[in-house]
Amino acid sequence: MISVVTWNVLHRIHADNWGEEVAVNWPDEAKRIAAVAQRVGELDEDVVAMQEVSGDQLAALRETGRTVHAMRYPRMPRPRVMASPLADNTEYLVILVNGPSRELGAEAFPDDGGKGALAVDVQGLTVVATHVSWGNKRAGQLRRVAALAPAPAVLLGDFNADAPTVLATLGESFRAAELPAGVKTRGQQVIDHVIVRGATASEAEVLAADGLSDHSPVRASISY
Repeated sequence: MISVVTWNVLHRIHADNWGEEVAVNWPDEAKRIAAVAQRVGELDEDVVAMQEVSGDQLAALRETGRTVHAMRYPRMPRPRVMASPLADNTEYLVILVNGPSRELGAEAFPDDGGKGALAVDVQGLTVVATHVSWGNKRAGQLRRVAALAPAPAVLLGDFNADAPTVLATLGESFRAAELPAGVKTRGQQVIDHVIVRGATASEAEVLAADGLSDHSPVRASISY
């Protein structure tokens, strides 16, 4: 059994471009980056998958003591509202692991250079971090994610859709971790999921984001 967390930490340029409250509450992005890294460093889980990680945030995560697997997207976020406060505007998918791990594959989706999937072997379990586009691009992207996830596997990410919608495309061999009734992962939505194939997810819960992102972390225990 291993424990996992998935968390979209909101790239600062996206926060500014979309007028997210997080950008207002954290005018000093360096302080938010440090706080996110500290929060991740305090997590007890074996695996932490992260989406919308800026280059600056990635540098801070490398100081947490975990093994870092990172995939850089070919598309770089572009500031539309104000100058970026970041030294490195690039964006990454990230998997942090306590203990042995091995990267299996990574790809940006061909129809969206700012979304993709990163797969890592952790103790015989395939762990896939992903960020999936909203709307019509979703189905093809989910099929590519499924191809990266032979059983036993766990998918961790921001799917921009509810669990039944995601599972309808992934297929019958996939199951989503059941979260407590009434909880949300972003605003009034549940779009961040832990999904297993050939494994069992239990003890799933939504953790407090402490105002650090517009998404809340989701954790679960995985047995396989």
